[in-house]
Amino acid sequence: MQTEKRAVFFDRDGTLIEERHYLKDPAGVVLSAGAAECLRALKEAGFLLIVVSNQSGVARGMMTEEDVRRVNARLCELTEAAGAPLDAVYYCPHLAGGTVAEYAVECGCRKPKPGMAARAAAELGVDLARSYMVGDKAADVFFGKNGGMRRSFLVGTGYGAAEKEKISGVRGAEFVSSLREAAEKILADK
Repeated sequence: MQTEKRAVFFDRDGTLIEERHYLKDPAGVVLSAGAAECLRALKEAGFLLIVVSNQSGVARGMMTEEDVRRVNARLCELTEAAGAPLDAVYYCPHLAGGTVAEYAVECGCRKPKPGMAARAAAELGVDLARSYMVGDKAADVFFGKNGGMRRSFLVGTGYGAAEKEKISGVRGAEFVSSLREAAEKILADK
């Protein structure tokens, strides 16, 4: 099935919102500098806006899925108020070495595996080959590559600066200093 929907996939913590170690309180959700403007520009250009986030704190027993849902709901409220509503938010609560048996599994949805991308393609009709990934970890970049996305950007926020060397030489991957720079490159890419 040919689809025309392009998307930009974003990591949550350290990318769209300020990094808070194992965030479980919605009061701690703060949009990253420039996030609202970037999301609006991409939305106006016709991109779906999709969040994909590993939340291993659930498998580690540090938070519950309800905590994750409440934080995600707060993120959705903030982006909606900024005029850039998110089209979907996906997360993976699994970690093979976790301490909570129910979530201590090997799965296909934990980035860099492409399970969340495949789910978005199936549920929202996303053309992954015309889509992009933006995140602050090498796993985000490899998620984009494994999902067959056009390009992936590693932002210098969150853990990005420390992860830069891990993507050196990866085709279709680029380090950028900010969300703004990533959005500008996506909007200029024809």
